[in-house]
Amino acid sequence: MRDVWDVEAVFAANLPRKLFDYTARGDGTEWTMRRNREAFDWVDVVPGRACAPGHVDLATQIYGTKMQYPIMLAPTARHWGLHPDGEAGTHRGASAAAQTPYIVANEPNVPLPEVAAAGGGPLWYQMYGTEDPEANRPMLELAQASGCRAVVITVDQQASAYPRSLQDKNLRGEPLPTSEIGAAARKIDAVAAARLTRYGMDLSRLWYTWEWLEQVRKHVQVPILVKGILTGEDAQICVGRGLGVIVSNHGGRSLDYGPTALEVLPEIVEVVRGRVPVLIDSGFRRGSDVFKALALGADAVCIGRVARWGLGAFGAPGVQRVLEILQEELVQTAAAAGCASLASIKRNAVKTHFT
Repeated sequence: MRDVWDVEAVFAANLPRKLFDYTARGDGTEWTMRRNREAFDWVDVVPGRACAPGHVDLATQIYGTKMQYPIMLAPTARHWGLHPDGEAGTHRGASAAAQTPYIVANEPNVPLPEVAAAGGGPLWYQMYGTEDPEANRPMLELAQASGCRAVVITVDQQASAYPRSLQDKNLRGEPLPTSEIGAAARKIDAVAAARLTRYGMDLSRLWYTWEWLEQVRKHVQVPILVKGILTGEDAQICVGRGLGVIVSNHGGRSLDYGPTALEVLPEIVEVVRGRVPVLIDSGFRRGSDVFKALALGADAVCIGRVARWGLGAFGAPGVQRVLEILQEELVQTAAAAGCASLASIKRNAVKTHFT
């Protein structure tokens, strides 16, 4: 496996089309998802006085979570469909790759305490809230009791439509899975379909407010980050409320023809001015992608689909391998740019050509 696309090929061969498309799909025409990748082509790495890769040290910490590289695993759902070990395998693989922190997604297929016990690396927890603030307390308390060091609240992906899913259902004629995992997935799909309006909008995520978030944070004793920030205005509100920021368009799954995370990152970094951590995800596939985001001001990068490719291809060792590939590529890029430390990766290490 020379790069992550080699792993994706195995991932695609291992899974039924329906499960592959769940990972691969984007909202609407998938234009935003495609633009996420194109945006990296619009950022050049400026060659510097190269240093030996062995001298590059990119260690950092965010909210007390130490990491050897500024790379984390983003929260993604339904890992049982990718491998029988589910999120426990993901955590095991992330821990084996230099103790990479893992943000466990809302309601993992494997019970959260079992996920926590599967690996020794740091855990954070991501949630989609319910409208009653008090109803969120049990899962938040479980997450903190399981050792999760921060809570991520996702506020995007509120009205997404996925043509690939309709095509798989109505055109491909694939038989429904009969396993316990398949039955659970069908139940989830049925509940999700029942929530949709005639316009394809899921009303269960259209009520988020800053006031609700303040009610929920009463149950949280660890730092909170808001995932799905794409404007300086929202970033400023996060700063005022002491909330970390994750710049994200949900990997192109949130809003067709929306902005890419990389393009809006400089605006958000300028607004935040280091007062809270700024993380980013959406479209990252190479270590050089990570370097570009760091140069534009991100404190760390979260990896989503790539980790899923690793789990679906080879289980926990696949997760470990894709992370090691990204880590190696990041060090190589930093060395070629003459950046031996994270602090030395500054804005002048790249040139942008955003349109």
